[in-house]
Amino acid sequence: MSQRETGDPRSGTGGGTNGARVGVYICHCGGNISDVVDVEKVVQAAAKLPNVAISRRNMFMCSDPGQNLILEDIVNEKLDRVVVAACSPSLHELTFRETLKRAGLNPYLYEHANIREQVSWSSKSDVEGATDKAIRLVAAAVAKAARLRPLEPIRVKAFRRVVVVGGGVAGLRSALDLARQGIQVDLLERSPFLGGRVAQLDQVFPTGEKARDLLHRLVEEVQANESIQVYTGAEIQSTSGYIGNFRVQVHLHPRGVKKGLSLDQARKAIDACPETAESEHNYGLSERKAIYLPYAGCYPPEPAIDWEHCTRCAKCVEAAGEGAIDLEEAARDVVLDAGAIVLATGFDPYEPKKGEYGFGEHDGVVTLPQLIRMLDEQGPTKGELIVGGRPVRNVAFIHCVGSRQLEGVHQPGPDGRVNDYCSRVCCTATLQAANEIRERFPSVHVFDFYQDIRTYGRGHETYYENASNQGVLFFRYAAEEPPVVEGTGGEEGPRLIVRTKDTLTWGEEIEVGADMVVLATGVMPRDIGDLVEMLKLPRSADRFLQEVHPKLRPVELAVGGVFIAGTCQGPMDMTESTAAAAAAAVKASALLAKGHIELDPFVAGVDEDKCTGGEGCDAVCVAECSALEAISIVERSVDGRMKKVAEVNRALCNGCGMCVAVCPERAIQVEGWRMEQFEAMVEALITVEG
Repeated sequence: MSQRETGDPRSGTGGGTNGARVGVYICHCGGNISDVVDVEKVVQAAAKLPNVAISRRNMFMCSDPGQNLILEDIVNEKLDRVVVAACSPSLHELTFRETLKRAGLNPYLYEHANIREQVSWSSKSDVEGATDKAIRLVAAAVAKAARLRPLEPIRVKAFRRVVVVGGGVAGLRSALDLARQGIQVDLLERSPFLGGRVAQLDQVFPTGEKARDLLHRLVEEVQANESIQVYTGAEIQSTSGYIGNFRVQVHLHPRGVKKGLSLDQARKAIDACPETAESEHNYGLSERKAIYLPYAGCYPPEPAIDWEHCTRCAKCVEAAGEGAIDLEEAARDVVLDAGAIVLATGFDPYEPKKGEYGFGEHDGVVTLPQLIRMLDEQGPTKGELIVGGRPVRNVAFIHCVGSRQLEGVHQPGPDGRVNDYCSRVCCTATLQAANEIRERFPSVHVFDFYQDIRTYGRGHETYYENASNQGVLFFRYAAEEPPVVEGTGGEEGPRLIVRTKDTLTWGEEIEVGADMVVLATGVMPRDIGDLVEMLKLPRSADRFLQEVHPKLRPVELAVGGVFIAGTCQGPMDMTESTAAAAAAAVKASALLAKGHIELDPFVAGVDEDKCTGGEGCDAVCVAECSALEAISIVERSVDGRMKKVAEVNRALCNGCGMCVAVCPERAIQVEGWRMEQFEAMVEALITVEG
């Protein structure tokens, strides 16, 4: 340990930094840093810096002993600033701020230097260079810390209400958990019915329970909870506001059917309707009427009118009786105020292109979601395996259709990109279907063509073992040479041929006859481009919504107050989706629990004496602002005269600094990152000696 006294912080001395007394703490990080960086040399160099009162090192600064060391030094050494050089600030900056708060020091008089990711992990082959770089980063942090000013968090009033977008299992679970915490919930579902993709399943793995039984229990709980308001046929038109104070304008499409319509009336109306359309519930394998119920037991229990296909012939009105159906019902708009938003917008299964593995060209080529509907007793074939009026005797499954695609091998989507990610759930779902076929139809032969079997979930590997034991034949193909599906053109025997090179037998060419080829299609992010644009939501490379941190903040978005649940974040099974939904509910309820929210004060501030209010600068700060409506030009009294100045909405500002960079008068500064602090850091970086 090395120490250096630099005067009383209350004396006003200290090289133009008000006599700041800075404590510097270098972390070994259990060897992550000290195995590369000469930590003792950094400690000694830090002790020589202006304003440094004490310089120490510790094996784990984030540990309780490490934090207690800082706390004791603040009290005993009268420190008024603290610098910790350790891992990424995203991991432990908040940890050390809380330490300062416990010691009675303003938590924003803290500066963090990253000497793990930025030094030891990136400079392992150059110990001397790494040590020198660490010294310079610590010197820059000290220079800034000496010029930090006490700040107070921004307090924002928060509505104790949450808008949940999406009525699948993730949205339902999140809404229910929020309501149980005493939070009012508005649940928005774009389609006329709740349930999402789970409503289209028959059984769930690994329990084998009926999917709709599980769904209905959840829906019943949501329906019975008075804190939850459900809106179906709901489409978000616009959003405004910020964390704690969002305003969501919702367009509600008319249902056209009176609430409480009896099942008998509903059946009469549906039977009387002459118009048909493809059934979304059965993935186009059957047709439904223009007034319809997707399946027995759906919620809401009243049918809905598909206005795109309805001709308003009024035959349903005649059949159901007077007042039961209103073909002239108008749409309406509602405005919802909320403190937070939970996005549970779900996914879409990959839709194979025409001709891809024979899809759209041969009747026997179906997707896995379509097969699941066929195996359902309420499905289009009532649970029977029938293609073209003939029973199926041979089924071939092909994995990774729309997943793990390779550029140059697979055709890109409309955005020019291929789906190079793994959809995770397809392998287990495919094997579950293969096992079900072998159990229910023992005479049907099953062939499985795969790149890799990825049954990652607990107990999922059993599906692979059971399939092998039940006689499913597996063939492994290379991603560069996917199987080819062709029609035989014959009236007798298998109608399809699947050809591939089996890598398990060193490239032997395999030819399998099949009556049905099932494409195990992947999970695609749903098209929510309007929402992404409205809320400025971040997306990952795979086009799903991007969380802040997969481990530390797994259900939070970079947009404050907006959380994600389920498959809008990435491929998940039902267990994972509901777990994420519960986590989002906990985060949202904790955020709104006090009725107000405290935000970090690292936002832009305007020096009104320097600001010209857009005169001569064309208000470039407003034009360059990356946060929606965070900065505007207003007129107010400055020194007794009315003047136009820039005004920052502190709750909306994200502290990006774009306005600082473009302001010609240097009238805007970001608190915690003021220009004089930047300049001091640069000066320290280039002048410090090791």
